[in-house]
Amino acid sequence: MRIRIVDAFTDRPFAGNPAGVVLLDTDAFPDDHWLQQVAAEVNLAETAFAHPLPRAAEADWALRWFTPVTEAPMCGHATLATTHVLRATGAATGTVRFATLSGVLSATADDGGSITLDFPTASLTELPVPEKTAEVGAALGAQIVAAHHAGPFIDDLLIEVADEKTVRALAPDLAALRRISHRGIIVTAAAEDPGRGYDFVSRMFAPGVGIDEDPVTGSAHTALAPYWSARFGRDELTGLQASARTGLVRTALRGDRTLLTGGAVTVIDGELLT
Repeated sequence: MRIRIVDAFTDRPFAGNPAGVVLLDTDAFPDDHWLQQVAAEVNLAETAFAHPLPRAAEADWALRWFTPVTEAPMCGHATLATTHVLRATGAATGTVRFATLSGVLSATADDGGSITLDFPTASLTELPVPEKTAEVGAALGAQIVAAHHAGPFIDDLLIEVADEKTVRALAPDLAALRRISHRGIIVTAAAEDPGRGYDFVSRMFAPGVGIDEDPVTGSAHTALAPYWSARFGRDELTGLQASARTGLVRTALRGDRTLLTGGAVTVIDGELLT
């Protein structure tokens, strides 16, 4: 079967977040152990597996995501990458609905090549600072301005720090972060200069699920969008994830749904032999 590597939330290769994509021609997923072995072999933040569903089903494709060590309940960049492959191969057109662990998610491609994901908006629960976050601040090596828990599908800590420079300079203690019982740590700040084309910056660390730093995290923006939209008083924003690869995510808050828009580029198209 074919396996592709797609860079998501970017318009050029070797940027954004790479995801493995495997389209299955079966009506069910293979054994979970095999799916996990493939994801470990690909060794990217996520590998997506999808198979078509019957016409009468509530969605068009079933979709699952695996990190190198575990199954993920939600993944934005691998959903965008899967949609890109479906569109490029002619397997789907228009809006595609995916049946996932996070419910039915949809993705729509426009004529310019951008893809918009329709995801559930994360709920944010404020945490006291520093009582509940001292361990996180020590692991990050940065002073925390505000902290929230983001759920229910992502189970992340959303941490605001002083400024964009602090976000970019982070060199966290990954072993210490691994001991924190959440999927990941989203660190964010307002953009130093919104005239550069983005409103806020972020980085995402998830060593507990096998991802030291995720290059561009679509699902994290379901928490970042409501957080910064409330701060700026605007429903439509652009976030820059300031990893080494970098990537832009355009967000639009629609109540209990968040729209995430970005581009994608296929960089490898190969054959899975086993």
